[in-house]
Amino acid sequence: MDYARMRAIAEELMKHAPDPIKGFEITGDGIFMMTSPSRFHDFNAMRLSRQLDRQLPEGLVAFPGGDIEDPSVGKLRRPDVIVVADEVFGEENEPFNPRDLSLAAEIVSPTSHSNDYTEKMDEYPAMGIPLYLLVDPRKGTGAVMSDPGPGPDGRPCYRTRHDYVFGDKITVGEWTVDTSEFRMYAS
Repeated sequence: MDYARMRAIAEELMKHAPDPIKGFEITGDGIFMMTSPSRFHDFNAMRLSRQLDRQLPEGLVAFPGGDIEDPSVGKLRRPDVIVVADEVFGEENEPFNPRDLSLAAEIVSPTSHSNDYTEKMDEYPAMGIPLYLLVDPRKGTGAVMSDPGPGPDGRPCYRTRHDYVFGDKITVGEWTVDTSEFRMYAS
């Protein structure tokens, strides 16, 4: 099924979705309806947003949960935090162009972790997103990916990766993130 048709179906489904459904993503595997994340998930996204906002120059903002869409690769995703210029906030409910982002950050959920580690690791560089921050509260670890470009097989990938553990102060592009502010999920 082509991307435009999947997008139309997803929008129609959202009109009839029960209350816990908060949005959708479109991948090569289909349409995925999304429920509200856990409190610790949202707490970590809020802490990250606050840290970034304090460091961003005028005109950039750390924005929680904006849809990003790239019809050329057939993907619509909803990162947990994005860094984007104020000037690209346009018409309400229109997804962001991923090439306008400076950063996409994902807080790994307890149940769908492969999505953040595998699919988005392939999709975000293909969409032209220069930085990808992965925060994994299941393990107290994460990674900063940068330098998108062709990999050894010619497909887009992040060619630089720096792993960290909670408690580290890490460099993410031009910014510093203190991961000691993140909380791990209860085991």
